[in-house]
Amino acid sequence: MRTAFLIVFLLSTALAASAQTGVSGVVTDSTGGVVSGAAVVARAPNGAEQQAVTGPDGRFSFGSVPAGATIIVRASGFAEKSQPASASGALEIVLVPAAFFERVSVTPTRTEQRLGDVASRVSVIEKEQIRQSPALVSDDVLRQAPTFSLFRRTSSLSSHPTSQGVSLRGIGPSGVSRSLVLIDGIPFNDPFGGWVYWTRVPLDNVDRVELVEGSNSSIYGNYAMGGVINVQSTRPRRRTGEVRLQYGNLSSPKADFAVSDVWGKFAAALDGSVFNTDGFPIVIENERGPIDTKATVEYRNFNARVDYSPSSKVSAFVRAGFFEEERNNAKFSTFNGDPEANNTDWNSVAGGVRITLPDSSDLQGRIFTDFETFNSNFLAVPNLTTRAIGRMTLIQEVPTTGVGGMVQWSKAVSSRSLFSAGGDFRHVEGASNEQVLDPVQGLTVTVLRESGGDQLISGGFLQGQFWAHPKLSLTASARVDYWQNTDGRNLETTVATGQPTPNSRTLPDKSDTVVSPRAAVLYHLSDKVSAFANISSGFRAPTLNELYRQFRVGAILTLANDQLGPERLVGGEVGVNVAPSENFTFRSSWYDNRVKNPVANVTIAVNMQQRQNLGRTRIWGWQNDVEYRISRDVRVGAGYLFNQAKVKEFSANPALVGLYLPQVPVHRGSVNVAYANPSIVTVAATAFFYGRQYDDDLNQRTKPGETEPGLPPYGTMELSALRGIGRNFDVFFGVQNLFDTEYYVGFAPTTIGTPRLVNGGIRVRWAGR
Repeated sequence: MRTAFLIVFLLSTALAASAQTGVSGVVTDSTGGVVSGAAVVARAPNGAEQQAVTGPDGRFSFGSVPAGATIIVRASGFAEKSQPASASGALEIVLVPAAFFERVSVTPTRTEQRLGDVASRVSVIEKEQIRQSPALVSDDVLRQAPTFSLFRRTSSLSSHPTSQGVSLRGIGPSGVSRSLVLIDGIPFNDPFGGWVYWTRVPLDNVDRVELVEGSNSSIYGNYAMGGVINVQSTRPRRRTGEVRLQYGNLSSPKADFAVSDVWGKFAAALDGSVFNTDGFPIVIENERGPIDTKATVEYRNFNARVDYSPSSKVSAFVRAGFFEEERNNAKFSTFNGDPEANNTDWNSVAGGVRITLPDSSDLQGRIFTDFETFNSNFLAVPNLTTRAIGRMTLIQEVPTTGVGGMVQWSKAVSSRSLFSAGGDFRHVEGASNEQVLDPVQGLTVTVLRESGGDQLISGGFLQGQFWAHPKLSLTASARVDYWQNTDGRNLETTVATGQPTPNSRTLPDKSDTVVSPRAAVLYHLSDKVSAFANISSGFRAPTLNELYRQFRVGAILTLANDQLGPERLVGGEVGVNVAPSENFTFRSSWYDNRVKNPVANVTIAVNMQQRQNLGRTRIWGWQNDVEYRISRDVRVGAGYLFNQAKVKEFSANPALVGLYLPQVPVHRGSVNVAYANPSIVTVAATAFFYGRQYDDDLNQRTKPGETEPGLPPYGTMELSALRGIGRNFDVFFGVQNLFDTEYYVGFAPTTIGTPRLVNGGIRVRWAGR
């Protein structure tokens, strides 16, 4: 009896040991390089799942995995890989680059879908492309997409924050964005002015960036009139860290770090970036005067995140951020020596939860807050020829608070239909507190002004996607938005008398309701070719900045306009995606966007503009890109955009009709080549070219001594190289504007873009167990 019991005990112990085994492994790409940040799922035969993330060394482990389990690995830019779990040594899982139709995107429909099933134009910049770029700031990385541009040609390294509004496909270029920017689904546009602090993007902790290049107001509402840019952060990993230290010319040190850990149901991550540069002159040398110095920037950016997942069906997060930036805008007052400068302090807190409901539908919600103070002053230059005298004209302080939230529900009703619904809101309160200085020396405050108000924008949407046929999908969505401006005011007081000025007044409340529908169709002609078409409507409400804050650039003063109304867009696109093999992809799209009442800076007097609603503009064009992986190590790609952006109607000033929108070149594109072999070196080179564009609404400004108006075309090139030393150490080198091309950014005076930037450094990675 004892013998039989012993036999049964030993057998059951052996069976238990075989049923639960530890599994570990390493994930690499086809070149042998490790893949960090990959999601690893251990799926049991009964469907239960465990999840892990690979560390900087590409490794993962599970303490116990049931017999018969399958290991599934997913990583940005790679095709999904599955293989049986094995207890006989560490697994070696090799990923191959994903073909175009296999790549996954979450932004166009707010749900995960393969790019091959999305009926709109989407560009994705993967982590490896970011890693290979020599860019110091995120907007220089995004220029790899020809549709992306800031208001002016220059980088955020030297441009005033209020000119860093993003435009996709040339829709409404100005300091205010016509595209919504998100970080992990949280709105990132400045709450007061709509521009984007690109230095605030945690570049080293970015997993991928998705650009939806058509109107998406039907599900995202305000700002998404011209598209959406969604920056997705790297997920926390077990005891991992990375530090990157570099130094460049112009006395430019930069340090980036990202650390994270996972403890059972909790995970935490911390990232940061610190940068400083002595900068460079931005006025062309032969126009430079005694008042001109260098444009400099110094910033500090830190973010912390805590995740909690009590079960596979519930997850929550809290995220906090701190950002501080100081800029010198390259000139100073000759009366007291103060530089024209600006600085920003921004604290943010956000949180969210995601739940899988009993019916397998998905419910998620987020809330976010912003507390920002922006300070800026402005300098007048009475004589633009000698540039010998500069005086302060205006000192501004802009405190802003904002709160917003969203909720979204989605459910796959069947294998052939997916429904989503949701709503969101954003409330912003801000004012420009201004000191107007005397017109002689700019040393005495003559007028005090407070100009601002409150803005509330809220909306809800419905979306459905239906597979009418295995090759044919239809998508329909619609959104209703309500926006309201309250407590509007322009309160001015003459300091000498203490009395209100004639311009001092309170403003009536304004509100409007906007409906934004969209319809799209996608057809797979084969497993290698698909075609799509869509038509949509979008809108953008004027920001508090456009309504209430004035500013000066060089000799040009631009006034606010509290009578502005919302912009509205109707547009469509037709495109084709061709992927005859895993190594080759070609995409081509034609688009046409008609904008009613676009806000533009309109000339109203000599050296004076005002923001006004134009009648109508039309922006249409042809977009193409191609990517070819010649071999395992070599990849080439190219993109080209033909863009026509013109004023079609403006009864207040018919002279503008038929003219080009300022800051939109007709031609732009890029060509890149990359060689990646971790055992030897990774090298990437990209050439950019931009056609002629105009600097003003009248298409007349010309560089002194030249006859053809507009900013001349130009091209630049960048180069980067990276070499791994072991699994945890890299050295790298990068050059932007390799040939030190001098290109114009604006006139009056003639300003120039970023010169050659050279940087190099080391990256150290580590991973625990």
